[in-house]
Amino acid sequence: MKSHILLLYFLFNVSSLLAQNKADLWWKRNNLRVIQMNLPAYEAATINADSIVADLVACSANTLLINAGGIMAFYPTQLDFHYRNPYLKDNNVLADIVRKCHDNRIKVIVRFDFSRVHERIFKQHPDWCYISPKGERIINTDMYVVSINAPYVQEKAFKIIEEVINTFPIDGIFLNMPGYQVNNPYEGKYHGIDQNEYDKKRFAEFSGGKALPTEENKADPLFQQYLGFKKTTVEDWSERLHKLVKSKNEQIAICTYSDRFVDIIRHESQSMTTLPYWPYTASDNVGNAVNSFPDHIISNASIQQISFQSRYNAVEPEETRIRLYENIANGSGLDMSMMGDMRGYEDERSFPVFRKVYGFHKKNEAYFGKYQSVAQIAVVAPGAWPNGEPMQEYRGIQLMLREAHIPFDIVEDGQIANLEQKVKGYKLIILPEITYLKPEAIRILKEASQRGTHLIATNRALFDSPETLQALFGAKIEKKDNDGAGNYLVPDDRSIFKSFKGQNMLFWKFNLGLYDLSGADRKLLPVLAKGRPGPPEIIGGHDATGYYALGIKNHPNSKAALFPINLGRIYYMHGYQEHKNLLLDMIDHMLPEIAQNFETNAPARVETVLKRFTRNTPENQAKNTPDGQILHLINLTGFSGNTYFEPLPVNDLRFRIRLAKKPQKVFTLTNHKPLNFTWKDGTIMFSLARLAEFESIVME
Repeated sequence: MKSHILLLYFLFNVSSLLAQNKADLWWKRNNLRVIQMNLPAYEAATINADSIVADLVACSANTLLINAGGIMAFYPTQLDFHYRNPYLKDNNVLADIVRKCHDNRIKVIVRFDFSRVHERIFKQHPDWCYISPKGERIINTDMYVVSINAPYVQEKAFKIIEEVINTFPIDGIFLNMPGYQVNNPYEGKYHGIDQNEYDKKRFAEFSGGKALPTEENKADPLFQQYLGFKKTTVEDWSERLHKLVKSKNEQIAICTYSDRFVDIIRHESQSMTTLPYWPYTASDNVGNAVNSFPDHIISNASIQQISFQSRYNAVEPEETRIRLYENIANGSGLDMSMMGDMRGYEDERSFPVFRKVYGFHKKNEAYFGKYQSVAQIAVVAPGAWPNGEPMQEYRGIQLMLREAHIPFDIVEDGQIANLEQKVKGYKLIILPEITYLKPEAIRILKEASQRGTHLIATNRALFDSPETLQALFGAKIEKKDNDGAGNYLVPDDRSIFKSFKGQNMLFWKFNLGLYDLSGADRKLLPVLAKGRPGPPEIIGGHDATGYYALGIKNHPNSKAALFPINLGRIYYMHGYQEHKNLLLDMIDHMLPEIAQNFETNAPARVETVLKRFTRNTPENQAKNTPDGQILHLINLTGFSGNTYFEPLPVNDLRFRIRLAKKPQKVFTLTNHKPLNFTWKDGTIMFSLARLAEFESIVME
């Protein structure tokens, strides 16, 4: 018996030690202040460890991300297949940078990019490189895109990483542009699915002898199998990398854009080349990642370049400021990426922003990074990097909620099956044109609906699952793609549509699906015909078509509403309040208590982010009990849709927030001054006299 007790005691202490060691991993603190110096080859001739460290210290950075290898080695590599930077003069410069950063308590993550090899290596091993269905290579000057299944990525990359780990006491590795390549993003040209012989052989082994597809067609079963092949092979490589790195040192963090076998998920806030610009890019990226992958640390980088073709011109300082504050508000540390080091930089306008925001984060980091959501609504995202019309629909729905100051979480569509209890805990889930969900995710949504979760879906959501559309929404598709330009919608039931005083017809454009809603309990928003276009003398004829733009199905404990229209896209592109009010009125109909949980007179262009927080201190890492709530206010009044100006100060902001318990004190983080507040029946009320660019209000 005594031996059994000793064994149990030993196992308990081992498990406790392992848990403690996991908590001691340096990145788990989630207080990153990263500056990435993406060095062009020629800067290797002039980089200086002392100036780099001095600039990092001046910016309150605690992590440097800098080139090491892959495309080219920024150190004296001994591997003949690793192309050495020809401008490198000081063989000790990377070692000096790592050492001097560590002397100043700055972590160093080194960058690898295994997407390309130099022409010299290509000529020796053309079979290592990408080849398109037309027999084309992807080339950038003298760099050739490689094939992920060829020996360079599958074997040589590991030797390069091992050489760096064995040579330098690094704190992390960052993998840029991992995975399969089909584009030349630097020139904006699509080339197609890689037809390298190694890819052909491995796909044949995976698929039972099938040939690689040559077109990306989601309706093609072969392409769907190829997507599974890509996922499997990328994860296999990532797992092998994880085993190698952790066998060398558990304290080396792995950072890239995916989640499997990764410690830090990196995302990017990039400038847009199409209008309207998206000022919520950091809130979008971080909100998606922290809720979809709650066990990971997220680092969202503000990319300073305007585009791949305009790397030497940075985005506006006000855009950078918004991105960094949104990072803080949503639970990421700070992260920015620039071309080269900070000395002699081609566009230094944002440098004061870095110093100010990074310094603010350093001073107040105990209040950042350990957050819990207060949201009762979830918006499902079409992946981690949405694009095209689904992106516009998704952003438009977000925009409506953000402008109305309604707290919500973002959950990636592919993660629903991994977050079952979390998903079932929401009171409302919105599906903005989420066209495909895995069977397991559909089951979870159905069970959530049965338990009391309301659903709202828009446009072509779930079109590939007719049974789900019928079961959840009582809807059948007659024509999912239908140009709605010229049609009108009638806000008929004013007990639901309370925001349309003085309006009887709402204009439409973009998609207006024609659905049979006979299985719904209510059909609303009658669709009027296009009528007679022309001069004023002949217009009219907007008669009822018999179709409706909203169906509501009542379930025993919830409601499910389907808008078979581009509701989000039309607001994202045009911004007419009537379209936003359709969604807001429906939310109020389903969840009238939402409006009472958080009330403010803040303008729509003041972004509000409310979170529960736990003090983020070294001794508090195992604690999850909230210490209070924190309200972040980001002033976007300087954003005009196509540029960023300095924000206008906003005065006399008032807030009314439901809290679980009365706080002992309320204060601002910018100046740590107390705010007077009143408390009544579980609700706190306070005012902020003036908002400049940003504020955090702590209630603890």
